[in-house]
Amino acid sequence: MAVHRKRYEAFRADAYRTENSPEIRVEAWFLAAFHHIDACAARHNRHIGKHQNVRKELEANERIFGPHTQELWQAFQELETRIRPKFVYGSAWTSKDLALAQRLFEAIEARCREALP
Repeated sequence: MAVHRKRYEAFRADAYRTENSPEIRVEAWFLAAFHHIDACAARHNRHIGKHQNVRKELEANERIFGPHTQELWQAFQELETRIRPKFVYGSAWTSKDLALAQRLFEAIEARCREALP
């Protein structure tokens, strides 16, 4: 759990550095969100391992986020599959997309903070 928390904190810091490019910031929010979710899972002796497994692991282990499970994995999935590719692989993103990436990350972060002591 400590390793994931440390990675979450490092990526989070990178995401909020405005001198970083928007592309790097979105990637850092994505990575921070993944490691924060994985830290929550590790608290319950579950290990997600890779970002493609977030939904499967959370649905199989709803005790991690309780009634917020679907909300959390959906926010992560939107960040992963709709927003992140615009920045990492494309060039058709806007400032609204950047703001949405931040909001999605912050929603995930809030739920993770509730789940961790």
